Amino acid sequence: MSEGFNVRTFSRIARKVHRIFRYLSVISSAIAISFLIYDIGFRHPDFHVLYRINQLYIITALMGAFSLLLRYLDKGKRPPRKLWLFDVLIFSSLLAMIQYLWSGQNNGEVQYSLQTVWIWIFFTLLLHLFREIFSSNINQSFNNFNPAQLFTGSFLVAILAGAFALKLPNATSNGISMIDALFTSTSAVCVTGLAVIDTGKDFTRIGQYIIMILIQLGGLGMMTFTSFFSSFFKGSTSYKGRLLVGEISNSGRLTKAYGMVRQILFFTLGVELIGGVLIYHSLNYNNFTSFSEKIFFSVFHSVSAFCNAGFSTLSQSLYEVTFRFNYPLQIIIALLFIFGGLGFPIVFNFVKYLQYQIISTFKSLMTQKSFQHRPWIININSRIVLITTLCLILFGTFSFFIFEYNNTLAEHSLVGKITVAFFNAVTPRTAGFNSIDFAGLNFSTLMLVFFLMWIGASPMSTGGGIKTTTFALATLNFISLAKGKDRIDLFRREISDGSVRRAFGVISLSLIVIGTSVFFIAIFDEQLDLLHIAFEVFSAYSTVGLSLGITGELTDASKVVLILTMFIGRVTMLTILVAFFRRVRYLQYKYPTEEILIN
Repeated sequence: MSEGFNVRTFSRIARKVHRIFRYLSVISSAIAISFLIYDIGFRHPDFHVLYRINQLYIITALMGAFSLLLRYLDKGKRPPRKLWLFDVLIFSSLLAMIQYLWSGQNNGEVQYSLQTVWIWIFFTLLLHLFREIFSSNINQSFNNFNPAQLFTGSFLVAILAGAFALKLPNATSNGISMIDALFTSTSAVCVTGLAVIDTGKDFTRIGQYIIMILIQLGGLGMMTFTSFFSSFFKGSTSYKGRLLVGEISNSGRLTKAYGMVRQILFFTLGVELIGGVLIYHSLNYNNFTSFSEKIFFSVFHSVSAFCNAGFSTLSQSLYEVTFRFNYPLQIIIALLFIFGGLGFPIVFNFVKYLQYQIISTFKSLMTQKSFQHRPWIININSRIVLITTLCLILFGTFSFFIFEYNNTLAEHSLVGKITVAFFNAVTPRTAGFNSIDFAGLNFSTLMLVFFLMWIGASPMSTGGGIKTTTFALATLNFISLAKGKDRIDLFRREISDGSVRRAFGVISLSLIVIGTSVFFIAIFDEQLDLLHIAFEVFSAYSTVGLSLGITGELTDASKVVLILTMFIGRVTMLTILVAFFRRVRYLQYKYPTEEILIN
């Protein structure tokens, strides 16, 4: 009994020590990453400060390696096998980091070592921090918030963190004010693309990296990343966690909630990789000073295009003289932001349909029999989005081609006119790139751009606007009312009243937010034309990023208005209201119905 008691007591004490050590490892990793950001973002201080920071990195790496080792020595709580290879990589990287920093410290080369391997050190510490946080119960406190609060809060945290990162001296060439840093961070996280300073000239390569990371986080949403790491590291997830992720990812089944998150992440990275390769091969090497600059341009624009951000390292976007006539580049970028704006559920649904068609065709060829059964694979959401998107693309391209034939398209050939018309008719739907001077557009074309910006992309996508489904439901409702019907029927399905109510709620709230923003900017910048103000506000709300050239001239008060407009446009006003209002618990009652006079 005494021996068993001692063994159990020792095991219990060892687990408590490991738990305390794990928490200390998390805290030390967070502190080390903070100092690393300071080390990267500021001009390097004297050698003695660098020496102390270097020691902090070594201690953190030692604690991380020891924490991972203890995790595997505990037989009762060993990690799942899928993490073994990942943990070996982290453990090896931590040991290599210790050896590298230790040798550099002894040789008096601390400053040199930190300047050359800061990216490796940063990601090693960051992965270890994620490993500790998401494999423990530290993140369980977030389960007390509803999905709308988590979604809204994650964007706020990313915006504030991005603003402070862009304020770092090494992020800009000549410094940046706090309001401009907050504006740029909001524009990047909300994938808008409006810029108060030149992204290519005023930001250093470090600043451009920060903007690209913010675009990626904003395009996918912070909850996508946190949900992925949580499911990956913990191996199993709670029922409440699945409910949260299911509602955020709009997954119909709880068992597929985390699966969809993984699919979204891998699909995004895969498409961006393919897009980057295609962009790289469409570029002329003479337009770049080095091989690395060409690669960074390709990656940056692939991420910015797929996330519908509209940020470019070119001062005039694709309207630069050396890129204006690069039609393959315009087509590649246009396809990227069309894919990003379709919405992940629609893309996955279409892929599922293609898989069924390929398999059924193969079986028909093998058995020499045709299959008559046609399952309902393309759901009504996908049908509405695809048809509406196709109609908007065709209508926008044709109208742009006709309106601007002898204006902004005059310098292009016929093929070039069609390509540029297609590109600039699609980009107002939240993409934000431009290959023409939007300030030179005809008034009729500007009205078309207003309309396309307001509609925006599709639900569960990287774009903004009121969404294609909202516009489609509103149009179908008008037609239904004109026919005297009391419901909306489409593709042998009846649209629920809840969907129609949400659609008109989104439309009403969008007009309220846009009108309020225009009103306040008109007060703060009286010298500006109302058309320019309205264009800027529509662009901000729909997270488009196009401008008539007044963004940099706005006062700080107007910039704050646009910051709020971009945030509301990305998160949506309806989500913010859901986050603030408590949900009604009891709906098992019904009052007598009354008709209200409308017209």
